[in-house]
Amino acid sequence: MTIEELIAQAESGLTAQFARIDRMEEIGTRRVLDAFREHQVAYRHFAPTTGYGYDDVGRDTLEKIFAELFGTQAAIVRPQIASGTHAISLCLFGLVLPGDDIVSATGMPYDTLQDIIGWGEGDAPVGSLREMGVSFHPVALRGGKIDLDAVENAITPKTKLVIAQRSRGYDWRPSLMPEEFAPLAKMLHEKHPGVRLMVDNCYGEFVCEKEPSHYGADVCVGSLIKNPGGGLAPTGGYIVGTKEAVERIAYRLTAPGIGLEVGSYAASYQPFYQGLFMAPHTVAQAIKTACLAARVFEILGMTTTPAADEPRADIIQAIQMRTPERLVAFCQGIQMASPIDSMALPEPWDMPGYNDQVVMAAGTFVAGASIELSADAPMREPYTAYMQGGLTYTHGRIALQMALNRMVEQGALTLK
Repeated sequence: MTIEELIAQAESGLTAQFARIDRMEEIGTRRVLDAFREHQVAYRHFAPTTGYGYDDVGRDTLEKIFAELFGTQAAIVRPQIASGTHAISLCLFGLVLPGDDIVSATGMPYDTLQDIIGWGEGDAPVGSLREMGVSFHPVALRGGKIDLDAVENAITPKTKLVIAQRSRGYDWRPSLMPEEFAPLAKMLHEKHPGVRLMVDNCYGEFVCEKEPSHYGADVCVGSLIKNPGGGLAPTGGYIVGTKEAVERIAYRLTAPGIGLEVGSYAASYQPFYQGLFMAPHTVAQAIKTACLAARVFEILGMTTTPAADEPRADIIQAIQMRTPERLVAFCQGIQMASPIDSMALPEPWDMPGYNDQVVMAAGTFVAGASIELSADAPMREPYTAYMQGGLTYTHGRIALQMALNRMVEQGALTLK
């Protein structure tokens, strides 16, 4: 079997999945279009601002649109938010005080958030939540689902925030559907009204018809160089939620008493608006690429999650490569198929914030944009590749061909 025959065989069995993805794209596009029309977006909203940014209509309208799309009272959508991790950090420091406690309903968060929390033994890391006297209690998932009873048992009078991670991160577990947060939100609102629920929504926007905030999450956060930026936003992050929560977080972003009133942007807001408009389509392209990758490697006998025919809660595709050679070759092939830095050859390295060496393929127009086709993995057994993104399905298909070819050339894969 040739590589093209393998991909064609995989593709032929995805008709039903692709039809569902197309339907979700239409639903998402209609939602975004309706929001743009409701807020009468015009060329004036693209205009740059300088200085303090008082009365920045482009910034303020974009935030109103995000709040409407996520079904929340308020939103922060700013290029000054450097990453999804930065957005989450703003929420954590904005919503708790010294002596408070945070409970994680999805176990340990990914490595970079552990540094913010200050997880570990010894002295508290400088600038961490633990240094300012905030405690943290992770509650493991049970069977890949939120363990509602265990979360409730972990809540104490000091608990002020429950956090949850929608995406799998580097864990071998299913990502969570938006509706899975509804029972947790209901329990907190009814039994612990002083405890907020914050959901890390990275990689999940526009994958489903609704978002966790539609099911009761008090705050949702994410990155604009992931799904909601549509591959066009050059930087930034977003935070949506209740008016009270967003106000507290805004004081952490700028300063108490100032909040969302300031924050200029000397470049045009057009890529943020246009990227948001494109986001449902771009996300659909990424999901189709992920489905194809899952089916290809399932045919080759490898374990994937989600499987090609399973419902998806985010754009990430996890594939157990089983050997370090196969994992590195796959990532190198993805890099070779990238429009940017295709000549680079990824190798495992000691990436700041991670406990294991990491290999990363990311030949993207926007540095680090994981809505563009990329792949990365910690170098630990069972050597799982985490692939995500793809601005177009056609590019994703070609990149899979090149990745498989690299694996064959390196002797890491044999096609029968």
